Amino acid sequence: CLPPLTRNFLGHCDPSLANTAGMRWDRGHVSSDVIDRRGSRGGGGPGLLGLIPLLIKSPLGLTGTLLVVGGYMAYSALFGSSEQQLATEGQNSAGHKASSEKVAFVSFVLDDVQKTWQQKFPGGSYQRAQLVVFTDRTQSGCGVGQAAMGPFYCPADRKAYIDLGFYRELERRLGAPGDFAQAYVIAHEIGHHVQNLLGTSARVHAAPRSKQVGANGLSVRLELQADCYAGVWGHSTRQRQLLEEGDVEEAMQAAEAIGDDRLQKRGQGTVTPETWSHGSSAQRMRWFKRGYQSGDPKDCDTFAVARL
Repeated sequence: CLPPLTRNFLGHCDPSLANTAGMRWDRGHVSSDVIDRRGSRGGGGPGLLGLIPLLIKSPLGLTGTLLVVGGYMAYSALFGSSEQQLATEGQNSAGHKASSEKVAFVSFVLDDVQKTWQQKFPGGSYQRAQLVVFTDRTQSGCGVGQAAMGPFYCPADRKAYIDLGFYRELERRLGAPGDFAQAYVIAHEIGHHVQNLLGTSARVHAAPRSKQVGANGLSVRLELQADCYAGVWGHSTRQRQLLEEGDVEEAMQAAEAIGDDRLQKRGQGTVTPETWSHGSSAQRMRWFKRGYQSGDPKDCDTFAVARL
């Protein structure tokens, strides 16, 4: 399997993985773990979006079950993006084609990330998550998820959720383009699934509220560990030569774009570390890079270090 061809996530030589610009992936990939709810505007009742202002106003941010829901919940509150803006994918034939390709992309990434974790878990004990692709809003085990929240993971039903319009926001509003930046988003959410399986998120939720608060709190440590876990998967893609020049920089740029300090500076003009829930741009880049360089989940113990 020589260039310009490469192997798919099962290790088979695949002509569809031609050496084109960007990350190499199987454009015809279909995952049995992807649930496609696009066009089905489900939900009802109280949505999680109503809790977003707490992320800015409260020193604790999001607590309880919602602590691990969503790597990017502050986007709507900070940038004013609407559900309608986020859900315009697929409204014409060209948009539908692009949206379908994105479904294939997230399907490939999801399966590839989970294949990595199946290899990392002892004795084949890894339990797979599912990914729900939706439009506007959808019901989850944690309540009604809405597009303006950004991607999120719900530990109650072990599913990650994404409205594909988020990727346009990631590129245009947050300045983080590229397919590996998009892949990083999925890998981060599956990082939360790994934490759920290992009991890490449950231990964080059980801790006193005072320990969850602020730039050095357990909430930030949980998110930075998910970033590091995303880097662990990134390491495996490098080993299998799925990456092109500049791909890692795309993921680093995405991690930088969604740091709490940067989002707060753009959204409210000031930085308030006591309200952080995900970590600064520098911290998020550092921990992704740490996982990427080592490929060992043991190097992602954000709870064991004094300084993040």
